[in-house]
Amino acid sequence: MTITQLKYVLAVAQYQNFTKAAEKVFVTQPTLSMQIQKLEDELDIQIFDRSKKPIELTCIGKFD
Repeated sequence: MTITQLKYVLAVAQYQNFTKAAEKVFVTQPTLSMQIQKLEDELDIQIFDRSKKPIELTCIGKFD
């Protein structure tokens, strides 16, 4: 897990959109998506529910 991956997660959580989040953190959308997927794989969890629009955090992905 890296600080950069955590920044990407926070951006997606804030903007609820991978494209908008990528623009705000100055990376391409594929790069952002790949890094979040790597983090999810490393932790063996799913942080975002990608089937919903706007994108939502899963129960395990919530910061409560």
